[in-house]
Amino acid sequence: MKKLFIAAFALLVVGKANAQETTSTNGPTFGIKAGANFANIIKTDDSDFKTDINTGFNAGAFINIPIVDRLSFQPEVMFSQKGFKSERTGILGDGTLTQTTNWIEVPILAKITPANGFNVYLGPQVSFLTKTKTKYEGTFTSAQQTKYEDDADKFKKSIVGGVLGAGFDITKNISINARYNLDFQKNNEDGTTETPAFKNQVWSAGLALQF
Repeated sequence: MKKLFIAAFALLVVGKANAQETTSTNGPTFGIKAGANFANIIKTDDSDFKTDINTGFNAGAFINIPIVDRLSFQPEVMFSQKGFKSERTGILGDGTLTQTTNWIEVPILAKITPANGFNVYLGPQVSFLTKTKTKYEGTFTSAQQTKYEDDADKFKKSIVGGVLGAGFDITKNISINARYNLDFQKNNEDGTTETPAFKNQVWSAGLALQF
């Protein structure tokens, strides 16, 4: 996992250097981006586990490398927050559970420009879990909190997913974008009585600056 992250970072650095050296308007360009995440989960084994959106943020950098007219290659390195909110009831306590997971993500995207100023993005990504935080509001007992935290410790530390999105160029250097991000793998294979097996999904919107 570390080797993949280092390779992705190196690709951005090399692309940045190439972009600075080239004098062609069709050469590689470097950029940074940030935005809001609206995260939730897709339950795979417990339809009674009701959830709501957990709002977070994303930020990172990208390199855009033209391939042919209206098609380019865009690898990115992003920090992204996922998770969910859930109203929980039971003999061990009631209340609102908010689970936030922090990820380093490496999307490997194709950028397609079907019309001037309008862009479509799609491709796979690999996500690396860095931190899980669970917030309890209500009458949760310490025993129930321990169960949720034990479940979170079993989450997969790397997951493969996919990205589909669209963007609009406001100016040559500024663009807005919206994306849908779906993990193809479950957080864990089995789930538990407290936390079902699920897949992360995120709607995001943000702003990008390209140099």
